[in-house]
Amino acid sequence: METSTEDVAEDTGGPARPAAAVAHATEAAVEPAAPASETAAAASETAAPAAAPAPAPVATAPASLSPSRAGDFMQCPLLYRFRVIDRLPEKPSEAATRGTLVHAVLERLFDAPAAERTAPTARALVPGQWDRLRESRPEVGELFADDPEGERLAQWLAEAERLVERWFSLEDPSRLEPAERELFVEAELDSGLRLRGIIDRVDVAPTGEVRIVDYKTGKAPRPQYAEGALFQMKFYALVVWRLKKVVPRRLQLVYLGSGDVLTYDPVLADLERVERKLLALWEAIQLATETGDWRPRPTKLCGWCDHQAHCPEFGGTPPPYPLPVRAADSGAVAQGRMGPD
Repeated sequence: METSTEDVAEDTGGPARPAAAVAHATEAAVEPAAPASETAAAASETAAPAAAPAPAPVATAPASLSPSRAGDFMQCPLLYRFRVIDRLPEKPSEAATRGTLVHAVLERLFDAPAAERTAPTARALVPGQWDRLRESRPEVGELFADDPEGERLAQWLAEAERLVERWFSLEDPSRLEPAERELFVEAELDSGLRLRGIIDRVDVAPTGEVRIVDYKTGKAPRPQYAEGALFQMKFYALVVWRLKKVVPRRLQLVYLGSGDVLTYDPVLADLERVERKLLALWEAIQLATETGDWRPRPTKLCGWCDHQAHCPEFGGTPPPYPLPVRAADSGAVAQGRMGPD
């Protein structure tokens, strides 16, 4: 499972960046905002040394939708509730944390002049970015608490370096000058639904054509699952279109785990179809929020879920629902599987 800083953007309200500034980013390169890891690290330096523990988050009704959270609801409505409404803690995983680390390295590499964007330079960034990640998210240090000799950590870092190095066989960063990196985007649809997320990279050609790029540290999906993989990218394309009335020329997924690049050139009809799908999805989320009816949907992915202790499918009991509820309409449509596109 991939990690994404968009989760932080949705859960915390996202970087305070106005939509107008985001819209302008596709016209010309602007100085990118500091990544979340740097912001958190800076905050920790100025925080009081003996700060009181943060209070438990107050449950509120969902107010926006990101690709990750949309995917959660389509996978399992109860998982969406646990993450968005109950905000149950989840343990960091080695795979997701490695993805965060690799993303940070690829973003920071573009700070160097084009001629210095080499594989050795990128590999050399890994230890420093790992230190930054541990400073901003101390909980990731628990991943290797049972590794006193550091052997497993060394193997884990070496795998991150291999993923970074493989990128150079797929793209040439010396020939790229991204308009944006880790770009927070947000748009409100005519219906009032707010869409938000963070795009790994935005490239803008001299002719004005826009390419949206996302890095994946896993392997490329089988062809029959390609549409699901492109859902996130079409989501971002919809946001860009709503902000700028420009359909991105290309959507590009770079799979570092398998060394594949998946591209798709969207048309307006694609984005209109995604918008209709998201509106239907949001209606289902709102109904579940108002009625408190969040149903589990068992799949083979349940084996990786952190919330089995709270899931009825595993004999658990969800925590008390923290929001007011109303009786479900007798004619309400039961929650069913919704395809990604």
